[in-house]
Amino acid sequence: SAERPPLTDEDIARHLSTYQDQVRPFFDFDKVAVRFNSEWLAGITLPKLIGILAQVPASQLLQRDDFRNRLAAGSGLTMSELIYPIAMAIDSAELACDIELGGVDQLLNMQMGRKVMEIYGQRPQMIATMPLIEGTDGTGAKMSKSKGNAVALTAPADDVFGKIMSIPDRLMVPYLRAWTEWTDAEIDAVGARLEARTLHPMDLKKVLAGEVVAALYGVPAAMAARAGFTAQFSKKSFVDVGSLPVVDLAEHGEKPATAVLATVLEFQPSASAARRVAKQNGLRLVVETGDGQESVVLAEAEAIRPLAEVVAEVLAKAGLGADGGVYLKAGRKLAQLHGVQKD
Repeated sequence: SAERPPLTDEDIARHLSTYQDQVRPFFDFDKVAVRFNSEWLAGITLPKLIGILAQVPASQLLQRDDFRNRLAAGSGLTMSELIYPIAMAIDSAELACDIELGGVDQLLNMQMGRKVMEIYGQRPQMIATMPLIEGTDGTGAKMSKSKGNAVALTAPADDVFGKIMSIPDRLMVPYLRAWTEWTDAEIDAVGARLEARTLHPMDLKKVLAGEVVAALYGVPAAMAARAGFTAQFSKKSFVDVGSLPVVDLAEHGEKPATAVLATVLEFQPSASAARRVAKQNGLRLVVETGDGQESVVLAEAEAIRPLAEVVAEVLAKAGLGADGGVYLKAGRKLAQLHGVQKD
């Protein structure tokens, strides 16, 4: 949408300095070669460049919507802007690329790579594009460090978790598609529940934040970040909570907690989603005692066992009585358990 600013060698070095740290969770750098296109672009001759340009129609360079919009608005469009896709395409040819990955905004540039590879007498590369990710501020602008609307991949786990918890609710579904390995069916299901107001946005946001932290730092870090966020911002008491849904263990105690959350309470869209909540330290038993409340985390393995059996074992192991209320807490949602028995 605007002229690209020229970068010095120092600018490039600064931009590159943390790049490997940012993407390290997703690549095995023992098998990665880092190349600088100055290896071939710095020495390219004018006759060679003219020879390539002579085989590229100007109409192909002007297909970009942003170029046409700038021209229609009377904005400047320099020759360096037009040659940029050619320079990028020469990279593909010099590296003899099999495939190029990028945002959908780079589609025409990557297609130019195929064109120039043909000029070099090479088999054209394949192309895979991904949708652009909207920034966390919800303004519609794409995610960008310079705009301050990005989630930094190298930020501490607690900061990543907190940043995602602050996003607008409408971004959760597109972020689930971009950042997680959830299936389309699972994402569509939670999206429908959000629209129907049968799923609290905060509950889903915690799951999303946990998924991202787990991808960057591992599951234990995600569990700790979630616990830290909950300890800082969640209610510590059930006073004035009002009427709560009730689970009768005499009727539903043989079901695992995951099934209870999904089918009886409808706190989660599916049993697999409930398992993710447990995996991220979001499933707890809360017991009222004479001294207040005790909270016990239910691990994923416990969440798939019969609920009544797990409740009795947890109470006995923790030395807690069932004289006061016993509650099942999933994220910020709460249900009271009736018919609790202690071994």
